[in-house]
Amino acid sequence: MSTPLAEVLDGQRAAELRKAARALLAHPLLLAHGPHADAFRLVRQHASELRDWFERNTGWALVVDAEAARLRKAPGALTDPTHPAREASRAGAPFTRRRYVLLCLALAALERGEKQIALGRLAEQVVLDAADPQLVAGGIEFTLDRRDERLDLAAVVRLLLALGVLRRVAGDEDAYVSGAGDALYDVERRVLAGLLAARHGPSLIQEHGFEQRLAALTAETALDSDELRFRALRRSLTRRLLDDPVLYYDTVTDAELAYLTRQRGFLTARITELTGLVPEVRAEGIAMIDPDDDLTDVRMPEQGTHGHVTLLLAEHLAARQGPVTTEELKRKVRELADEHGGFWARTAREPGAEGELVEQAVTKLTALSLAVRTPDGVTPRPALARYAVGETVVLEPGKTVRPRTAQPRTTQPRTTQPRTTQR
Repeated sequence: MSTPLAEVLDGQRAAELRKAARALLAHPLLLAHGPHADAFRLVRQHASELRDWFERNTGWALVVDAEAARLRKAPGALTDPTHPAREASRAGAPFTRRRYVLLCLALAALERGEKQIALGRLAEQVVLDAADPQLVAGGIEFTLDRRDERLDLAAVVRLLLALGVLRRVAGDEDAYVSGAGDALYDVERRVLAGLLAARHGPSLIQEHGFEQRLAALTAETALDSDELRFRALRRSLTRRLLDDPVLYYDTVTDAELAYLTRQRGFLTARITELTGLVPEVRAEGIAMIDPDDDLTDVRMPEQGTHGHVTLLLAEHLAARQGPVTTEELKRKVRELADEHGGFWARTAREPGAEGELVEQAVTKLTALSLAVRTPDGVTPRPALARYAVGETVVLEPGKTVRPRTAQPRTTQPRTTQPRTTQR
């Protein structure tokens, strides 16, 4: 018996809606041209439904026009530093404080500039703006005479190229860094205008401290009724379920925990319906697992030396009940090198390499909410238990298998500032 056409069309529409929603979560800024053009067309086709869902459940605004789709994400937790902007290169080095400042200065210069700009001209504008007395008082100083400063500006430009804010017309950044040439770019002004994701204009903020200014930028309207307070709780929890690898109960307020206890089934069902993410509920919290394993910016387990070291250290930490010092982790890596070094890159076996290996592993584990940094070193979190070595299960004589562990998932908070705008 054939399936009615209406059911086929409904199923196709639901699949397209889910694909569009996942594309926005992975890439909150989608352009009509480039590698995500097909996803952009789906988002534009289902813009009305997507806009209503995100507004009702997360408070994120979705803006779609003929050139771009922008999901203006704001995180549920403003203090998480584990997903920085990264250089748009194979190395993917995280942005430093200096690069963030350069990024903001570059965006300000582009906003005032023309439709085309040379990299050298952009550098001149950045240097002029960096002379602001308030920046100088904060220890910010740029001359761009030094190679390391020019490298930082080139990293900022490559990020803007990846975002679609700039399009290269001629030249390249390497020539500028070496002093041998320049580069010319078209400025996509509509993409630039939609980049900032804040509820309030930065120029209107009166607070002075960083945390206070960040809170004011993302503050919602006054919660003067039960309905508004419940809506704020629903949005905050949904944002964290979508954005965070694990939502631990000990990281939410009493009001959020009470609401989550009552509405857990409703919240997770809504997310599953739109995205296909499946809730894994444990005594310590909730993780929304991605069966397709593509809605993530941090992967584990991962191939290569660093991936192997991270997995081995995860097993080591999972067997511990409290903090583990950095020195102990370094000693453990040296022990592991004796056992597994034949499979590692040569540089990872050299004396002193354990420091970098531990740092990269801890960075990944904290980004996945599997561990936290503490004054005493590193403390494992409950979700890390899924990487513990389990008891061996005997299947039949001569054959055994170790219980497999599923991979925690973290969505892509594409950020140009930590967890506030797209990376």
